[in-house]
This record gives sequence, C-alpha cells and structure tokens, in this order.
Amino acid sequence: MGGCAGSRRRRLSDSEGEETVREPRPPLLDHQGAHWKNAVGFWLLGLCNNFSYVVMLSAAHDILSHERTSGNQSHVDPGPAPIPHNSSSRFDCNSVSTAAVLLADILPTLVIKLLAPLGLHLLPYSPRVLVSGICAAGSFVLVAFSHSVGTSLCGVVLASISSGLGEVTFLSLTAFYPRAVISWWSSGTGGAGLLGALSYLGLTQAGLSPQQTLLSMLGIPALLLASYFLLLTSPEAQDPGGEEEAESSARQPLIRTEAPESKPGSSSSLSLRERWTVFKGLLWYIVPLVVVYFAEYFINQGLTSDEHREFAMAATCISDTLGISLSGLLALPLHDFLCQLS
Repeated sequence: MGGCAGSRRRRLSDSEGEETVREPRPPLLDHQGAHWKNAVGFWLLGLCNNFSYVVMLSAAHDILSHERTSGNQSHVDPGPAPIPHNSSSRFDCNSVSTAAVLLADILPTLVIKLLAPLGLHLLPYSPRVLVSGICAAGSFVLVAFSHSVGTSLCGVVLASISSGLGEVTFLSLTAFYPRAVISWWSSGTGGAGLLGALSYLGLTQAGLSPQQTLLSMLGIPALLLASYFLLLTSPEAQDPGGEEEAESSARQPLIRTEAPESKPGSSSSLSLRERWTVFKGLLWYIVPLVVVYFAEYFINQGLTSDEHREFAMAATCISDTLGISLSGLLALPLHDFLCQLS
C-alpha cells in the first residue's frame, strides 16, 4: 500500500510538473493573436485612411457638375444655364477641370507631409487619429449636402487633411510594431484604390444618387477609429522574439553603440541637422516614387537600426504626394488645351 501510494504521488507530481512546463504556451498564443490583430488592424487602417481620398477622385466629375444639378433646389431664380467650356470639343469637358478636385485632394496632404516631420510628433497619436476620422466623416457629409462647387471642394480638402494626417501618423506608428505591418498597411492602401472606386461606381450605377452614395460611406471613418482604438495592441506589449530577434541581431553594426529603446515620439530629440541628414539619405527612395506617382496620376487625369525610424517613415511618404501634386498642376493647362481642340 505504501509503495502504491508513493507511486501515485510520484505520478501526480510528474503530471503537475508537466502542467507547469506547459504554462508558457498561452503567451505564445497571445503573441500570435496580437500579430494577427495588428496585421488586420493596419490593413483596415490603410484601407479606411485612403478610402475618402479615392472616392473624391472617383466623384470628381459629379462634384464639378453638382452646381448644375442641385443649384435649382436652393435658388428661386437659378439664372442662366452654365455655358459648356467648349461644346464643339470631342471631350467631356466641365467649366472647371477635374484637376481642380485632384489638387484639392492632394495639396493639403502635401502641406501636412512637408510640415509633419518638424513638429507633428509633439502631438500624441490618439488625437491625430481622432481628427483624421472626424475630417473623413465631415468630407462625406459636406460634399453630399453641397449645392456649389466651392463648398464641394472644401469637402474634398477635408478628405485630403484626413488622408494626409492619417498617413503620416500610421506610417510613423509602424516603427513600433513588427516590420510585417508595413506590408499589411500597403496592401490596405492598395485595396482602397480598388474598393473605393468600385464602390462609388457600383452604388451610383445601382441607382443611388451621389449624395446617397457618399452618405452610405460614413461607416468607413467609424471603422478607422475602431481599428485603431479597439483592434491594435499596445506597442509596449510587442515581443519581437524568434525570427525577428535573430534578424535584428544579424543586422547589428560592427561597432556597437548603446542607444535608448525607441518609443513613440522619440524622434522629437533629433536636431534639425540630424533630420536633414536623414532626409538626404531618403532621397534615394523619394525621387523614384515621385516619378512613379507623377506618371500614374498624370495618365489617370533604407534602413535607419531605431531613433531615426519614426522620422524617416513620416518624411518618406511625401514622395507620392509631391508627384500627384505636380501631375495635378500640369493637368490644369492640359485640360484647357484639349478642350479647345475641335
């Protein structure tokens, strides 16, 4: 009996030991869960952040012709009908080029990206995201209920502010998450180009008016806020570990220099000289992107180890905005030239 009791106790103690060995497994599952939450979160942020920008470009023709269709509802005497820019032209011309919408949709973003690396980091991330979401919702409402081209363009400017502020904010935020989230963000922005254009075209072709279509998209800003405040995990909870830790150690410089752990807002300690030095190194990435985006939108109408990463992510994103802005400026005289052709 004593031997049986002793063996039973040993089996119990062994099983308890096995249970204690298995205890570290939940953190691994938690890490995998956090990885997928952040991946999906950044994909949704990329989608929602660029959605209003894409929709405004897709609705450019409707925005510029809105004054003709809705002006009669707010005035007793509508006055003479607007004269087409050139009725003999084989092109579908408005009195104002659609490049005006492109510029209203991109120039505020350009200004934000030019100024962001200088002081935007002083503002916490949460208020920035909140302002971005409010501006996106305001853009849909303002354009939907507008009765003039000027008011509609103000709504487009709100969409541009939302997109520019969000892009600088979320790209800077990726510096404190695993590298994979950048790919998910990029995939989301690409999805916005497809889903934004198709959703506007599909809903208007299905019989909804432009106003109803824009109002139906108010869920997108709400999804952006939910993705940031409810889906993303805290950056401090990230544990690189495994492959990422091995990759990080493989990329260590030959001469080690001790540097404090990077935290959100750490780029505020960089001097203007350091910022300029980092920016010059980024020109190798910025210039090709300027050329690519210029060509794309004109047809259509480096490693930095951790204390420099947040600033670098915010500064590099100016390249696409600069290229789009140049294409919009050149499209204005081109529109007038083409519309004068018989």
